[in-house]
Formats: sequence, C-alpha cells, structure tokens
Amino acid sequence: MKILHTAYWHLGKRLDHFSRLEEQKLIMDEIVQIADEQNVDLVLIAGDLFDTFNPSVEAVELFYKTLKRLAKNGQRPVVAIGGNHDSPDRIDAPDPLARECGIILIGHPNAVISPFALETFKITHSDEGFLEMKLNHVSYPIRIVHTAYANEIRLKQFFGEEKEKELNRVLQEKWGQIANLYCDEKGVNLLMAHLYMNKRGAGLLEEPEGEKPIKIGNADMVYSDGIPAQIQYSALGHLHGYNNVGTTEKPVVYSSSPLCYSFSEAGQTKYVSIIEAVPNQPVQFEAIPLKNGRALVRKTFDKVESAVEWLRDNPYTLVELTIESDTFLKAEDRKLIYQSHDGIIHLIPKIKNQMKEDLVYKEINLNQDMKDLFKDYFKSKNANQEPNDEIMDLFNEILNA
Repeated sequence: MKILHTAYWHLGKRLDHFSRLEEQKLIMDEIVQIADEQNVDLVLIAGDLFDTFNPSVEAVELFYKTLKRLAKNGQRPVVAIGGNHDSPDRIDAPDPLARECGIILIGHPNAVISPFALETFKITHSDEGFLEMKLNHVSYPIRIVHTAYANEIRLKQFFGEEKEKELNRVLQEKWGQIANLYCDEKGVNLLMAHLYMNKRGAGLLEEPEGEKPIKIGNADMVYSDGIPAQIQYSALGHLHGYNNVGTTEKPVVYSSSPLCYSFSEAGQTKYVSIIEAVPNQPVQFEAIPLKNGRALVRKTFDKVESAVEWLRDNPYTLVELTIESDTFLKAEDRKLIYQSHDGIIHLIPKIKNQMKEDLVYKEINLNQDMKDLFKDYFKSKNANQEPNDEIMDLFNEILNA
C-alpha cells in the first residue's frame, strides 16, 4: 500500500502583513494532485492544520475542501491530528460529518475513534491513542498509534499527574503498551504524532522562527529510540524542514511544511513523503518536492538602482531587503522600491561603516542654535552620521509648528 504524509499546513498564516492564502490554495492543489498521481491508499496529516486557534473563514473553507478532495468523497481515508497551533475542540467538532467523507479528525491525545464502515474501508478497532483500519483492496490491516499535540494541562488530564516523569518516558510506555496489544507482524504499523523528537545524542533541531515553541528544556524532548520496535514508519509534525530522525529501516520523518513560512526557511525545498509499506518489512519512502508558492529571499544591495532592477526581475518572490548606503534612505527611494515589487515584507536600511568610534565626552553648548543642537544629538545616536536634508526638513517643520 501507498501512504502520503504531510503536515504543518498552517492554513491562514500570514508573513508579517502578507497573506499566503492564494499560495496555500495552489500548494493544496499540488498535494491533492500528488496523492492522485501516486495513487496513494491513505493520507496522514500530522498537525498544525491551521495557524491559529480561531482561523479565518477562508482558511477553514480551504481546509475542508482540501480534505474532501484528498479523501475522494470517502474513497480514500484521511487521518489528521491536531498540532500546537490547533484548537483540539475545533478539530474534533465536525468528526461525525467528516467520517461520512472518509476523514478522521483527532484533536486530543488518547482519543478513541468509534468504529465505522464506508464503501471502500472501515475502522475495525479503536482504543485510546490507537485505531485499526481495513481497506477493501488491501489484504492486511493498517494500525495507527496516534498522539495529537498535548499541552501541559492536557498532558496532566490524559497522561496523569506524575510530574517527575518526563514526556519521553510517558509516551514510550504508552506507545509500547499499545504496540504490544495491537501491532503484530500481520499488519502495517504506523505512528503519527505532533511533538519535538530527535535522535538521542544528536544536536538540537531548531524550531522554526516565529513558531510557537513546544520544547522547553529537556523535559519535553522525545527521543526516537522510544518508538516501539513494531512501528515501521513514524509521521511527525512540528519542525518545518524535512528530516528523518530515525533510520533508513525505521524512518521517523518530519515531512516539512508545504511553504516557507519564515525567512529562516529561505531557500528550503518543501516536500511530502510517499511511503510504500507491507507487513513485517522495512518501508520504502521518498520525499516528493513541492513546486508551488513564492520563494522567500533575503537580499542585500548597496545601491537603490540595483535593488530595483533585481526586484523587477524577480516578481514572484517574498523579500527581506537590506539597503546598505552612506546615508539614510530618502522618501522617494522608499517609494521607488515599494512600487517595484508587491512582495517586500521587510525593508531594512543599513548605514555603512557604523563602527562605534571611541567615545569622546564633551561639554554640550546649550546656547547654540536648536538646529545645530539637533544635529549633534542625531550624530550621537547614529554613529556620527549627519542627518540628511529630508530629516532636517522634518525637524524644521516640527520646530516651526
């Protein structure tokens, strides 16, 4: 059987003031197209479905339309769990209707999915944090150990009050109990979770810039060696870059976000993961690159003309633009830059040679002309840089008001 693993859709997310919704529509179309072209039997979405607990109407509409297309109106099962950006109650709310479309939504850890049957597949068994399904055209069952994101309150509610037990031990024990009960070698055994996981002894993986952190010290660290041996593939959510923190034989994969969502991700290729699995054998998996969406670019220029030329030559980008110059940007320069491109997220003026000189203390002559006093003050705050004519005109306007 074939499985598509994706995560961190962050539908409704903005980059500063800039909406990404049109790009998200394109990338959702691409994911649906890949699922159809690859003829996958199952889709896993490992959390961060939305960007906020209260997403916009447009983001919610895009989410349900995409799930319905992925599920092919009930022909293909789709399993989606909540992440740290999602409201678990919002994820769970449409479950009775979603199930009729072949969509299984899991907002809370330890959720129990009521068994049901559709024309092409059925949920044959469920327990806390576990479900088993059977596809009509596949001779063996698929088992999924699932753990939606759990904040501290939900951890206490669902996993108990044992504060001395770090999350790693709690989950290892829980997953082990489930796997020993239900995950034998006669079916395909999967795990999907939204959490911070890494190889034991490996360097820390950076959480994305602007992401709500879920790793606080080592207490929230979950190690990949805690995954039960029966699990053939682990579909993770949270980190935005593609990464296998397991092994080739037992992959533990962050599939990556579908778009670059911060400038720390500039230049990254984004992926979905396609898995081929049979019982009691190592899976085969492949990262399929995604092509849609505007590239995030950090660029630095020392001339406004050069920046404008590059911006006009690269219109389908989102840009963090730094201009290094000998003086401050004039209003007409800013206007020209913004008129040249509709995707400038940040414009950062940087004065050259802003090396701090040796401090020279001198007595301030308070009897000097107000304009000269302002110039001295301005130079003291801006690495001895003289204010330009535009700044002096503004100062004169204020002074004479």
